[in-house]
Amino acid sequence: MELLKGKVALITGAARGIGKQIALKFAEEGADIAFTDLVIDEIGQQTKQELEAFGVRVLAIPSNAADFQQAHDTVQQILDAFGRVDILVNNAGITKDGLMLRMSEAQWDAVLTVNLKSAFNFIHAVSPVMLRQRGGSIINISSIVGVHGNAGQCNYSASKAGMIGLAKSIAAELGPKGVRANVVAPGFILTDMTRQLGPDVMKQWEAKIPMRRGGTPEEVAKVCTFLASDLASYVSGQVILVDGGMGM
Repeated sequence: MELLKGKVALITGAARGIGKQIALKFAEEGADIAFTDLVIDEIGQQTKQELEAFGVRVLAIPSNAADFQQAHDTVQQILDAFGRVDILVNNAGITKDGLMLRMSEAQWDAVLTVNLKSAFNFIHAVSPVMLRQRGGSIINISSIVGVHGNAGQCNYSASKAGMIGLAKSIAAELGPKGVRANVVAPGFILTDMTRQLGPDVMKQWEAKIPMRRGGTPEEVAKVCTFLASDLASYVSGQVILVDGGMGM
């Protein structure tokens, strides 16, 4: 359908996992892609090749999303190459789980910096561009735990809740100029990380989900594609849970 034909998308932390699937889906729909990761290693190069197979232009940029200046430099690099940025997906994130009583300051700071400050950095960098273009779509990748919380993940939950407040505020600030901001909050998604939990833990999680299965990165990517496209031209400030009904 090429829903994103002619658009330029920037996805952070997208060499692998959910971010990679978002990039692949956007490329399939015709968008030129710029994606970042802390380093562009063999996995990142393979992702770049997979994206280029769709016949779109691709930039793979090594960048620390948590660094304010690097975020701005990354956006400038994209502008130099493509001339515009139409879509920003703030996907970069880490976990450093632990109970509050045992959590170190370093664990808290690392997760809030990578997960939440990175989104601020890139929104700050692309906002002038999108305002000049009088249009754009910003998508923050949050989590079901950002909506409902989760024991042992106070830092991660706080960062993902912050992504929601950030997007809603940006939707209010930039909406008059045609810039939309929304949130996608995945639930239990089948990734390399969740598969390491083992079959017994997987079954416990699936029992809590009305659809009785985990989601796929592709299913998250489809929702992001909708929000990035003109199909969602009047959708802003919203939180969409991709969780099989788990968060009802």
